[in-house]
Amino acid sequence: MALDIVIFYGSVRPARQGIRAARFITGICRERGHNPTLIDPIEYRLPLLEKMYKEYPKGEAPEPLERLAGIIRGADAFIIVSGEYNHSIPPALSNLLDHFLEEYFFRPSGIICYSAGSFGGVRAAVQLRAMLGELGMPSIPSIFPIPSVQTAMEEDGTPTDPRTGTRIVKFMKELEWYASALKEARAKGLPY
Repeated sequence: MALDIVIFYGSVRPARQGIRAARFITGICRERGHNPTLIDPIEYRLPLLEKMYKEYPKGEAPEPLERLAGIIRGADAFIIVSGEYNHSIPPALSNLLDHFLEEYFFRPSGIICYSAGSFGGVRAAVQLRAMLGELGMPSIPSIFPIPSVQTAMEEDGTPTDPRTGTRIVKFMKELEWYASALKEARAKGLPY
């Protein structure tokens, strides 16, 4: 079943390396027959959170928020690609995610984390898991860490280690299972 998957990427640094991981997973989603949409905070330039999307009267939200809300509401699943900044998630990612709430509900998320070092961003993933659950898009059990992202992937997202393509299969199958199950459940009605 083809799924609509929204991929959130979280860095706005000029020399950002994690965009390689975002390009990688976007390509993997396409290869598996899904419809991925990459949300890059550089393209949307949301202001620091003052007012959530839901706090605007209907039809009065700024255009970027309105556009993002439509994309998010149409998703079957989310993939969050996060670096690790000071053992936590990038502020641009938190700001991007925090603008919305109900639009995420009852859809699963998967975490791809990365770092320049050997831990692959797992400390950020731990914090992100709690945040995603609170936002109503609980993460699947598996995470996909990418250590040394600057050498693990080419600029276009092609992995330098062929085993990366094999490792991502388990992650994707798990996300697809949860996304399909929750899509079917949502079609039957919500729990409230």
